[in-house]
Amino acid sequence: MNILQKIFKEHYEEIEYTLHPRPIVLENIEKMINCGDPSYGGAMYGCSHCGELKFVPFRCHSKFCPACGNKYCIDRSTKMSFKLIDCTHRHLVFTIDEDLRPFFLRDRLLLGCLFQAVCSVILRMFHALNKSRNFVPGFICVLHTFGRPLEWNPHIHCLLTEGGFSDDGFWRVVKHFNYTYLRKAFQTALLNELEKRIGPSFKKTKASIYKKDKNGFYVYAKPNLCDTDTVVKYISRYLGRPVIASSRIDSYDGENVTFHYNKHEDNSYVEKTVPVMDFISLLIQHIPEKHFKMTRYYGLYARHRKSDGKLRSAVPKSRHRILLDFNKWRQLFLLSFGYDPLQCPKCNHKMEFLELYHNHKPVSLPELYERTMAKYHCRSSGRCA
Repeated sequence: MNILQKIFKEHYEEIEYTLHPRPIVLENIEKMINCGDPSYGGAMYGCSHCGELKFVPFRCHSKFCPACGNKYCIDRSTKMSFKLIDCTHRHLVFTIDEDLRPFFLRDRLLLGCLFQAVCSVILRMFHALNKSRNFVPGFICVLHTFGRPLEWNPHIHCLLTEGGFSDDGFWRVVKHFNYTYLRKAFQTALLNELEKRIGPSFKKTKASIYKKDKNGFYVYAKPNLCDTDTVVKYISRYLGRPVIASSRIDSYDGENVTFHYNKHEDNSYVEKTVPVMDFISLLIQHIPEKHFKMTRYYGLYARHRKSDGKLRSAVPKSRHRILLDFNKWRQLFLLSFGYDPLQCPKCNHKMEFLELYHNHKPVSLPELYERTMAKYHCRSSGRCA
């Protein structure tokens, strides 16, 4: 049991009856608490040479779980890298005024406005290069709702090609980004989108924001990612990171939690101790609603034109299978901890899969196949309840 599981398990009833969290929050907490619990089933492996047995419990697959969330991020980052074009990319960060943050916390559907605003600003910027040729870039947007101190701070991280592809098949390199345009256009696009969603009651806030942020919202867009390998590593390390890693939690005494982070401004080390329920509240506010897409693809990375096939991929298709194999749990164990989880501890032979267990009952592979196919046919026909 890791430290987050311990914290949430010991305070589960208090969370449910005092914080009154959203249903999706309780669902993710329950999954995380029971992650790796053998009573929920798993797979039995055995060694055909010495008879040694090993039981591998099921995991929860919740993004809120530090272990499963990390595995999800690795898988997502790998598949994201398969879409990348072999060119220079730039990292942009679109931030908002602090006064707007409560609106997104009260109504999480408004978070979609951030994506729409960023998309419209970037496509308009590239379209203005040559309206007749219609240069289109490729960009990936990832929503983060947290800052390093874990506070509510929704912002968009964007990975953008430094170039666009025209309708007639010409690639144009774009190195100069107009910061003034990005800041003011993003501010205008977002405030207009929010006014459409919220209604006339938002006009007063909109006017005060314009008065307060005369230069627009802060947008980070400095050149920083030069080669393809750096871009792929960046995606894995940064775009897919969970809210907090277990390694950042220094101590827990039953009442208080101490965690640390490095300040974004000067990278100085900060240690913070908060009551356990405050710590839990900080974490669970970042659990997204079910089916809400935190990562979205736009431009060249969202369309499937035959003409786009002329563009060279950053990761050749011949390497896709190799990289996906590295993401399998057995390979990840080998790379992370230096041992093969399916190697027999007694005779060092490879252990073979024997049987699946669910709620202490064995499930044969034919039965598992039948269940899976039944669910598939049910969903295809639309007759599922």
